[in-house]
Amino acid sequence: MNTLSNIDAEDQLPRKRCFAPVVDARTRLLVLGSLPGEKSLALQEYYGNRQNRFWFLMSEVTGVELVPLDYPARLQTLLEHGVGLWDVVAEAHRPGSLDSRIRDRDDNDLLALLARFPNVMAIAFNGGTAARLGLKVLGEHASNYQIVPLPSSSPAYTLSPAEKLLQWRVLARILDPVPG
Repeated sequence: MNTLSNIDAEDQLPRKRCFAPVVDARTRLLVLGSLPGEKSLALQEYYGNRQNRFWFLMSEVTGVELVPLDYPARLQTLLEHGVGLWDVVAEAHRPGSLDSRIRDRDDNDLLALLARFPNVMAIAFNGGTAARLGLKVLGEHASNYQIVPLPSSSPAYTLSPAEKLLQWRVLARILDPVPG
């Protein structure tokens, strides 16, 4: 099988595009993924793959059981808790769902989004690819935020759910109300 012809064929596939950001004036924590996977794109939902642990992990972070809620209620609950969602990659070629297959990408303008939402004080990266690419996009501005690299919630990342949860729980401390 000729690798060059495989790459050419991949370039002919439609580019995959991220979803609109889910943020509002209450957003204090922005969780950034890399680019939605196949199942998420098909459902048009962030973390739509039911094998992905994101909604379970965020249930533990927010203290609200998100998994049984319908998708709009999940998003609304995150916003009510000060959590926003977006992706680092705006669009790219990627056969399948693995981050390692992302090619010819265009990144989202994270700095413009952050300028529009000044209450964001922390940025969590869902997985190593999101962190690596996101920190490049943020550049020197990364120091303006509490940066939290997290293990990917994806089923492709084989860390146990319990170990992922230990690391994701740090987000709860970020969201705790500031003592007045």
